[in-house]
Amino acid sequence: MIYQTDYEVTPLTLAVIGGDTGNRFSSRVLEEEEIIHVKQPASKIIDLACKFFGSSLRGRQEGTKDICNITHKVPVSIDPSSGMYFFPTASPNSPHCSWIAHSHVDRISKAANHSTEIAFKNGASITLQVSHGIILNQIQRTAQFRYLLDHRIKYLWKNSADIVAEPFV
Repeated sequence: MIYQTDYEVTPLTLAVIGGDTGNRFSSRVLEEEEIIHVKQPASKIIDLACKFFGSSLRGRQEGTKDICNITHKVPVSIDPSSGMYFFPTASPNSPHCSWIAHSHVDRISKAANHSTEIAFKNGASITLQVSHGIILNQIQRTAQFRYLLDHRIKYLWKNSADIVAEPFV
């Protein structure tokens, strides 16, 4: 198995699946066409993606908390303009935390041993050791967050079309 040392999250990223292999933490990244193994924890990959778009994972989490009062397992908007919203399956501090791209989820269903199967719109699916109720809750919370953030962005565009932050001299 070949591991990459880093990975850049894109709108084609379906999920970043956390886990550990021996003494090093690693992740599997599901894209629409391939699976990539990365020598970084899933939350580190998400943090770097947030930083690429001008914030950090912690900053995005605090923004979500301010918008909709979610305090645990907070969904984040890596880049709202391209629809990159991800939700964690566990505490982001856990090496087993996975991050799922909200816009790619087609359906979820209960699986054996209190697990959940997540089916993506491209036909791929994964089974995670997370209860169906937790995943359902995370999907609903992410939808609420997306709605509220989108509403704020549209409000700003509508009400500040003539305002320029730094007018040209």
